[in-house]
Amino acid sequence: MQTTTLLAGIPAENASLFHRMPLSVGDPAAWIQVDDETTVIVRDIEVDRARRQLTANHFGSPGEYAPAGGLSPDRATATAQAVAEFLARKKIASIQTDRTLPFIFAWHIQQAGIEIAYNADLGVIDRRSKSDRELECLQTAQEMTQRAMELACRTIAASTANASGQLVHEGELLTSERVKAIAAQFFLEHNFAMEHGSIVATAPEVADCHHGGAGPLRTEVPIVVDLFPRDLSSRYWGDCTRTVVHGQASEEVKHMHAAVVQAKAAATAALRVGNTGDAVHQASTDVLLDRGYPLSRGTVTDHPSIQHGTGHGIGLEIHEPILLDDGGPEILPNEVLTIEPGLYGRNVGGVRVEDMVAATTDGPVVFGTLHQGLDWK
Repeated sequence: MQTTTLLAGIPAENASLFHRMPLSVGDPAAWIQVDDETTVIVRDIEVDRARRQLTANHFGSPGEYAPAGGLSPDRATATAQAVAEFLARKKIASIQTDRTLPFIFAWHIQQAGIEIAYNADLGVIDRRSKSDRELECLQTAQEMTQRAMELACRTIAASTANASGQLVHEGELLTSERVKAIAAQFFLEHNFAMEHGSIVATAPEVADCHHGGAGPLRTEVPIVVDLFPRDLSSRYWGDCTRTVVHGQASEEVKHMHAAVVQAKAAATAALRVGNTGDAVHQASTDVLLDRGYPLSRGTVTDHPSIQHGTGHGIGLEIHEPILLDDGGPEILPNEVLTIEPGLYGRNVGGVRVEDMVAATTDGPVVFGTLHQGLDWK
């Protein structure tokens, strides 16, 4: 029985499509597989570049698959019309597609009388186990992320405190925004981009674990620094978090940090091929619960609590399946995930430590050896 698979959209924005046709273009495109033959449809000015960079049996542009009434002057509509016409000419009665197919493609395909089946695994399972090249891309991205992290944390640690306890760097207040800008400039110089921003946060805002942070930073309180840039060359992401204290950390913060580091180690040890995301999460959570910290999912607390899962997949997107969380499924060979336990409260602040880890047949492999402590002097 003939099987036809369609992925379509804008490759620069659609990770599943880019994974099949790694061509960074900002116009609509399509990747079509009919049994073992693949066809790539791109804008006419991109056809030659597609031939040079991609592997496929056929390359074409929408103009080659114009319906009887002609193509719309709208580029997205024209590409969807061309895909529908291509399928009609092949006398294809049904296709399968993934979760990302834009409705404009679905509508034109259905108007041509072609059935569309949703394949929940398409664009998910095939992206979870990373190739050797993808592992190298992620290692490179994480190495650069850790270099920026060291710069950010050492900048905080080397600053001075004024009479009000606010940090001063090079004669000016050191704010969350300034640390983010220092990291952003570093990334810019190395062809990386913080497309989703970054986090440099302290109490009380850090009690909301995804708050970006704002305003002057202070001495003797934990500062969570979370950097997650994209390598613009490969399009793969880095993701790293450290917690830094300028001056002397309190005993409470030291205990929080020790618990988080222990939870991270337990989760890393559990990140084995064939184990589950649920089991990895439970390994981390059990440590934090045993240390006396409560669960508080979805509710910001005054005192330190567990606010989120243990990690997530990463690759061409910053957040990919699977989740290291309740119900997380079986871990596949060469799956790459973050491990990032944390504790957060309005009063004392937050502590999070995060690294990227590959689940290999030989066991977990942590990307990088960056310092995990609170003191970055």
